[in-house]
Amino acid sequence: MAHSLSANKRIRQNAKRRLRNRLQKKNVKLHIRKVEELLVKKDAAAAATAIKDAQKILDRMGVKKALHPNTVARRKSRMARRLNAVIKAASAG
Repeated sequence: MAHSLSANKRIRQNAKRRLRNRLQKKNVKLHIRKVEELLVKKDAAAAATAIKDAQKILDRMGVKKALHPNTVARRKSRMARRLNAVIKAASAG
C-alpha cells in the first residue's frame, strides 16, 4: 500500500490508463478480427476498407504507446500481405 499522496495518485493514474489501454486493445482486436473474417471470405473490397480502418486505429495506438510501434507495424504489414494475396488470387482465378 502506498503511503504518500503522490504514490496514491500514481496508483489512481495507472488504474485509469490500464483500463483505457485495455479498452483500446480490445477495439483493435475487434477490427483485426473483422478484417480476418473478410479475408477468409475472399471479399477483397470490403477487406480493403476494413484494413484502412484497422490501420488508423493501430497507428493511433502506436503513437499513444498503448502498443509498441513495431507491433503496430508488424500487424499492419501482415494484414496488407494477406489482402494482396487475396487480390492476387482473385485476379488469377
